[in-house]
Amino acid sequence: MTPEPTPTLQQLLAFYLEAGVDCALGDEPINRLEEPEPVPAPAAPRPAALNPLRPPPMPAVPRSEITIAPDAAIASAREAARTAPTLEALRTLMETFDGCALKHTATRLVFADGNPQARVMFVGEAPGRDEDIEGLPFVGRSGKLLDRMIAAIGLDRSKAYIANVIPWRPPGNRTPTPQETQVCLPFIQRHIELVNPDVLVTLGNPSTQALLGTREGIMRTRGKWIDYDTGARTIRAVATFHPAYLLRSPSYKRLSWQDLRAIAKVLAS
Repeated sequence: MTPEPTPTLQQLLAFYLEAGVDCALGDEPINRLEEPEPVPAPAAPRPAALNPLRPPPMPAVPRSEITIAPDAAIASAREAARTAPTLEALRTLMETFDGCALKHTATRLVFADGNPQARVMFVGEAPGRDEDIEGLPFVGRSGKLLDRMIAAIGLDRSKAYIANVIPWRPPGNRTPTPQETQVCLPFIQRHIELVNPDVLVTLGNPSTQALLGTREGIMRTRGKWIDYDTGARTIRAVATFHPAYLLRSPSYKRLSWQDLRAIAKVLAS
């Protein structure tokens, strides 16, 4: 049997990047097969005299390890989002919200981009590495494709509004968990309500299922108009492919173009 060729450095780096490894944790490589040197056990501290009238101090817990029960976090997000009267207030609430663990691993909150007075709002799933660095949604490769897509129907970021269901980047660009989505859902729902667009476009299956309540795949859902009820108004909503998916499967750009033409037709009416 012919042995497989040894991968090049470029191939290894490409593999790690595809797997979500986009930063180094140290300057030197680690040999994880090497036997670790024994570490001497620390001397036991002398017990301090206890005051029977005062309870012993609780150990300090790092902020990143503080967790909130899932149901409590979802309820807290709903209450906070409901009280936001403006987009600025909503952003402030989200920046101080501690109920989602993704906040502690992300660099910054990725709130939105574009014109909040626009008639059309695009919503994706979650920020990636470039978005996490810049603090704006859709600024990487998929963002550049989205810009070209909306330019094809006469739009740009001054005539559209863009956000994500999840406002913090999941580590390594992993898929958000159902719990993380449910915690963040009240914020994007209030976000849509405050922007109040005429047309809501969900990009990809995760945002479509989260916002439009569908259970079918994006192939069956895309291009179909659905009523999105904010509680105060019904907005026309439609799903289409996420630009990142089109980068991997360019043959579906034809179907995406059909969806964009339908969106342009509704906006022109």
